[in-house]
Amino acid sequence: MLVREYQESDLAALRAIHATQGFDYALPDLRNPLFVTKIVLADAEPPQPKQNRQPEAGATKILGAALLRLTAEAYLLLDPQAGTPRERWQWLLALHAAAERDAWQRGLEDVHAWLPPPIAKKFGKRIERLGWLRDDAWTPYCKKLTEGK
Repeated sequence: MLVREYQESDLAALRAIHATQGFDYALPDLRNPLFVTKIVLADAEPPQPKQNRQPEAGATKILGAALLRLTAEAYLLLDPQAGTPRERWQWLLALHAAAERDAWQRGLEDVHAWLPPPIAKKFGKRIERLGWLRDDAWTPYCKKLTEGK
């Protein structure tokens, strides 16, 4: 097996793998600069020639890929003792609009928020009014990274 950087010539193989997996999402555009990691796993041995044909130089079978796209995690810090509930909502709206513009201008395509259980139901309804979607269709996992691994 060989792990190497993605090359545009790998795209057809990755499209085929993606289609075979049968997941209900489109293969993302790998030209998007938000994809900061694009590595493929390939056979170390080139495929055997068929019907007396020589394999292409350096040809390998793509077995898979790992693709990492930048996204953002939202944190809201708003003094719960300042102002009235209506004022705090107005402050949240101002912060929300400014953060959304800033994230878009930086090239981000999405932002994620994980709400603490004590506020999730009530606050979740409020941010849904601002266009946030609760995504229970996918199960989130988190990988904590450490140096050298």
